[in-house]
Amino acid sequence: MNACYILFSPKLQKFYIGATHDSIENRILKHNQKAYGKHRFTASADDWELFLLIPTTNYAHAIRIERKIKAMKSVKYIQSLKRNPEKIARLVSCT
Repeated sequence: MNACYILFSPKLQKFYIGATHDSIENRILKHNQKAYGKHRFTASADDWELFLLIPTTNYAHAIRIERKIKAMKSVKYIQSLKRNPEKIARLVSCT
């Protein structure tokens, strides 16, 4: 499954944006188990949960969406994506 995903940590009150071609369940499990290294951003918490999943047709498309969301540098933008599915549709079609 190719997708861009946004995780949220209640402990940190922070979001993490990523892209995957793995299953989202495996990806979250790996983040929570610190499988990507102890010095990575997601290693600072073990309570990551899925906030939003944006399925894509291929991995390159997921990376483009990830970069666009990161470029916005805005928690409000991330929250608005969850509230407004039309924003997600525009994001997917424009990248």
